[in-house]
Order: sequence, then structure tokens, then C-alpha cells
Amino acid sequence: MSGKPPLATAITRPGKVIALHLNYPSRIAQRGRAPEQPSYFLKPSSSIAESGAPLERPAGTELLAFEGEVALIIGRTVRRVTPDEGWAAVAAVTASNDFGVYDLRWADKGSNLRSKGGDGFTPLGPGLIPAEGIDPAALRLRTWVNGELVQDDTTAALVFPFGRLVADLSQLITLEPGDVILTGTPAGASVVVPGDIVEVEVDAPNSPGTPTTGRLVTPIVEGTYALGDFGAGPKVDDLQRTEAWGSREAAGLPAEFELDEELRASLGSVSTATLSAQLRKRGYDDVSIDGVHSNQAGARLVGRARTLRFVPFRPDLFAEHGGGFNAQKRAFDSLGPGDVLVIDARREVGTGTVGDILALRAQTLGAAGIVTDGGIRDFATVAALDIPSFSAGPHPAVLGRRHVPWETDVTVACGGATVQPGDVIVGDDDGVLVIPPHLVREVVVDSIEQEREERFIAQQVDGGASVKGLYPMNAEWRARYEGGTE
Repeated sequence: MSGKPPLATAITRPGKVIALHLNYPSRIAQRGRAPEQPSYFLKPSSSIAESGAPLERPAGTELLAFEGEVALIIGRTVRRVTPDEGWAAVAAVTASNDFGVYDLRWADKGSNLRSKGGDGFTPLGPGLIPAEGIDPAALRLRTWVNGELVQDDTTAALVFPFGRLVADLSQLITLEPGDVILTGTPAGASVVVPGDIVEVEVDAPNSPGTPTTGRLVTPIVEGTYALGDFGAGPKVDDLQRTEAWGSREAAGLPAEFELDEELRASLGSVSTATLSAQLRKRGYDDVSIDGVHSNQAGARLVGRARTLRFVPFRPDLFAEHGGGFNAQKRAFDSLGPGDVLVIDARREVGTGTVGDILALRAQTLGAAGIVTDGGIRDFATVAALDIPSFSAGPHPAVLGRRHVPWETDVTVACGGATVQPGDVIVGDDDGVLVIPPHLVREVVVDSIEQEREERFIAQQVDGGASVKGLYPMNAEWRARYEGGTE
């Protein structure tokens, strides 16, 4: 490719270093948010380091995290190319590590200038794989920490292929020979500490000769320079620790509320009527999703909420947000085991909000159910699936009649109830309830006891007893109940 500087020069001091936020499905699933379009940030060229160069963890910080990535080296000047032309502008790929200090994210989150722009925070190399003759969707990326493999993924299923990234950036920015594009990291990125050694390798295992970059080695050392009070200093919380380490468990934090199998079974053993009574005793009288009914008689629903919000139809907004991999499709495609997708359709029943294909996708991903306060298309087919679904009824119309799919995993209003991602959703033939996670354990314990009492009362009524003094139980009946007569 003409006009290209020596690649060694390109690695040591590129004109631009552009990094992508999210690209690998495994990382997107871990983060719990699916990007509609690629988004980027800049890293200073002074952050580039060679293989073997030690990296200082800044003094006073604790959350230095690695992110093994494939780096693209631009080989010629490009401006306003198409995605099909984008890959042709790449001269080579190499291994990279997008290091960042999560302690500093609070001050410049989004720009990442200080948290990811420090000297040595972008090691590249050691070798290059020429782009010509390799399949950009057949590269393998691996990362090791102290010899243990911690990242192992391929470029086969990237949300944003390499050619598209080059084309997108070239719409507004002239890409020049030697510029570097970091293309995202898969799951497994985490925190390293002084004394650790991080290695990243990119190879093309299906290409002749199995070309490889070799291992990019970065020893981590403790910094001695303390950040001054004339700039933003380190600040961490449990959210930053969780994101830096990759999970609360890896960060050594106590687990958040977990809907384990035992608790799930306990919730499934009591009716929503009983749960509703217990919630009302605690002041929660507006947590039923009204106007929805089970599409499969006798179905039970227990899971954690994921959310999808529609806004009223408008032609210009639907043209921009209604097609392609829109919010509706992203919501269904990102579901996991135990998730319940709760759809805010504003109680608009004049169109479908889910059909057979998306419902089947939710089922194959192991989701626990679907709740919408709007309509369902392909009603009979959806009702015949194993996944429980609750809706305001059937409707044959397609999505664009009344709705624009807008956003996912936000607080929504469904059937008059506020639902937040992570809330516990329970449904049966009586309806659907939203239970705040912090109340679940006490509510289910008291619900089990309430139903035990009600079985005792029903037995007495069935035997001819009057409900006077029995329902609710007075002291005499209470004593008989607690004495073990049931």
C-alpha cells in the first residue's frame, strides 16, 4: 500500500490511536448493554509501548485492568470509504493491550483520557501480521496473566467487523498511514497488580503458516509517583471494582441478590395472590402489572427483569430506530437463563410487540418468560412454546403500526407498575407481580406461612366451621393452629 511509513515507525508513534468501547458478544453480555452503533475514544500516541516494557500502576490506585485486543494498523490515507473497502485500508494487525485505571474513570468517563491514556497504557506488538491474504473474521485473540489463559476468543462474531470500523471512522476523520484502531476486548478482562505479567497474542490459525504476532509481554510494577491534588485523584466504589474485575465475585465483593434455584422454587410454590397480600402489608400496593394475562393456562413465571421500552410511533423516528438490529431485537438477543423480558408498550394493544421468532429466540436462550402490556402477534404459536408469556392479548399488526423500539435495560412502566432491571417477576393465572429484590426473601417466607395458615382455615371450613373468628384467626383458633392441628 503506497504512502505507508515503515510499520515499526507506525507502532512506535502513530498519528492517532482510536479505541472502540464494545465489540465482542462475550464482553457485551458481561457488561449487560448492547451497542446499537460503534462508539470510540482517543488514546494519546505517547501511551504506546513495546513488548517487554514495564507498566507502572499509578501510586495510590488499585484497579489497573488489562484488555487484550486486536489492533489494526492503517496502511494508506483513507477518507469516506465503504465497509467493503475498509479492510483494504488495513496494512497489518497486531496484538495490543488497552490498559486502564478504573480509579480515575469517575473524572473522565467517556473520554477515558487520564484513565486509559497514561504513558505505556497501550502496548503493541511484538510482531505484525500482514492484512493481505488473511480473513479478518478468522483471527484468534488470547491473553495470559502469569501464564494462565484468561481470554480466548475469535473475531468470527464481532458486532462491528473491521471494515465497518474503518469506514465509519473515515466518514468524518481522515485515517492516515500508521494510525492504530483498537477493536474491542472479549470477556475475561480483569485487574492486575504489581508483580503480574500480562501477555497478549493474535494469530490466524486457519491461514497458511499460522501467522502470529508472538506474545506481547507487559510486566506490571508499582508506581512511586503520587498523583497531586491539583487534578482528579483516585476514587473507587463497588461498581468500579465490579466492572474492573469483571464480576463481584472476582472483585471479592459479597454477592448481590441472587435468585437461586431454592428461592426460585419457593417463589413458584406460592400464588401471586398471596405474594400480593404480603407486599401490601409492606406498603407495596402498586406492584401488579395490570391488564396482562397468561397466554398458557396454568403457566408459572419466576425470573429477573430485563426491560424494553417502546415510544409512540413517529415516521422519522421509526425510520431511524425501527429497522436493522433495533432495540427490540437487541433486547431479545441479549436474554440469558432466568431473565424475564418486561416490555413497556404503554398499554397499547393495537399492535404486536413480540412474535413467534423473537419468542422462540428468548426460549432458546433459556429466558424465563415474556411480559408485555401490549399485544402479541402469532399468538397461537407463541402460546404453544414452552416459555411462559403474558400479554394484553393477540393482535396481527406488525411493530411499526403504533410503536418505535427505543431502549433496553432501563426503568419502565408496564401495566401501571414500575419495573427496574433486576426486579423479581412472578406470574400465574391471577396476574404478574414485580417484587423489589431486597424484599424477596422475607416476602416468600411469610407467603409460605400464610398459605400454610390458609390451608388450615380451608380444612376447618370444609369440616363445617364458621369463618367467624376463624378467618382471620382469633386467639382460640390461633392456639389450635399453632398446636399443630391442620
